[in-house]
Amino acid sequence: MQQGLLLVNLGSPASPRTSDVKKYLKEFLSDQNVIEMPKVLWQPILRGIILPTRSWRSATFYQHAWLRGGLPLIVYTQMITNQVQKLLPDWNVKMAMTYGQPDIVETLQQMQKDGCSNVILLPLFPQYTKSSTQSILDQANPAKVPLTIIDRFYQEPTYQKILAAQIQKVWDQGKYDELFFSYHSIPTAMVKHGDPYQDECEATTATVSELLTIPNDKIKTVYQSKFGPMPWLKPYLKNALMQAVELGHRNILIATPSFVADCLETLEEDYVQNYQTFKTSGGDKFELVPPMNDDPRFSQFIADLATRNQVK
Repeated sequence: MQQGLLLVNLGSPASPRTSDVKKYLKEFLSDQNVIEMPKVLWQPILRGIILPTRSWRSATFYQHAWLRGGLPLIVYTQMITNQVQKLLPDWNVKMAMTYGQPDIVETLQQMQKDGCSNVILLPLFPQYTKSSTQSILDQANPAKVPLTIIDRFYQEPTYQKILAAQIQKVWDQGKYDELFFSYHSIPTAMVKHGDPYQDECEATTATVSELLTIPNDKIKTVYQSKFGPMPWLKPYLKNALMQAVELGHRNILIATPSFVADCLETLEEDYVQNYQTFKTSGGDKFELVPPMNDDPRFSQFIADLATRNQVK
């Protein structure tokens, strides 16, 4: 029997066409781990307001980011999967997506048919949160496949060292006033209900900062990608950028540790929208540390992490 490893990321529309984006957003925003509002209240808002107005706008963003092989998130996740498979030639290594294709249940069941007696399920989200990690775990359960779950890896020293090395390399190449650790935000209500995400983000910043030669007073934790009218974790990246300029800090470097692959949030929200906000406010230098993407050090880390957790 063979050991399996399933790497799971968020997902992507089948194409950047409005109809496919609408289908994807409907699936994503109907997940009650993402939107906790009761369905009877949320679904009329989603179907009557959000999808008709947001789908076409989001489609233009996807069109800007789309590569020949699909959305960068899909392309890079496949690259990571391929690299890990080469590092673990005796394993069956596959990828799946929380929303869209490849489907989690279908992939797990096929891996079992192919001879996997156990599959290590590894969400590609360093920090645990209900709105991403828990959705993956919930979707995997109906597959009825024996699983070993790795539900976070922000605390792994090797991951921290890779992230620190990536940040330090870019910092040393330019003169920056501040370093922002920017994480995908979540509703504050989730944190109040016990979600550990904020603590894990702050721990990521703290532990990685210790590995950097950057003064702590130049490092800040911020959050991005807020959705809807409810309060989400603050400070928001966009506001922090404007405040930095007001303080005379016009050269900002941003790391995005909650994203292991380039996606709409890094490519469109940050490099376009937040960049424009920063420049309009009077900022000068705006740069992002690339996510892990196809960095072979990250793929080796994933392979080693999986090996340590394999069923003996």
